[in-house]
Amino acid sequence: MVATVAEWGGRLDGLVNNASSFYPTPVGSITEAQWDELLGSNLKAPLFLSQAAASHLRDSSGVIVNIVDVHAERPLRDHPVYGPAKAGLAMLTRSLAKDLAPAVRVNGVSPGAILWPENGMTETLQANILNQIPLGRSGAPSDIADCVLYLIRDASYVTGQIIAVDGGRSIGW
Repeated sequence: MVATVAEWGGRLDGLVNNASSFYPTPVGSITEAQWDELLGSNLKAPLFLSQAAASHLRDSSGVIVNIVDVHAERPLRDHPVYGPAKAGLAMLTRSLAKDLAPAVRVNGVSPGAILWPENGMTETLQANILNQIPLGRSGAPSDIADCVLYLIRDASYVTGQIIAVDGGRSIGW
């Protein structure tokens, strides 16, 4: 895939690792297939895509941006596989920043409450989450896109950082 994109565009300037699986895995019911899927989409795929893109990104002084999650640092009940996968992605971000510097910058964006789950989160739970956000509201997908664009286009002296785009929620809840 990376080679095809680089050939099509003549170069590769950036990679955004955004694909993710997200669902609960309560202790006692976790399967190896769930482990493989959650670690695969949230950690394995970003590593191998980054590795495949590294030489192209070195040639263009490119950028990798990984989409992490606030739950990489703060556990979410019934998600003991997803959270560690995202925590691994946070560490991968920092490791790649060190290993690929100075030619390639690697950063992360850690979204908070942006879109509510489609499987029917109650209004009470949504209100509880909003009460934990200093800005008092959920974010929009454009908030994430704007931060990714900043990291790719404008942050030439930023690497190894994970920016929380969460309305302040990560400062304490």
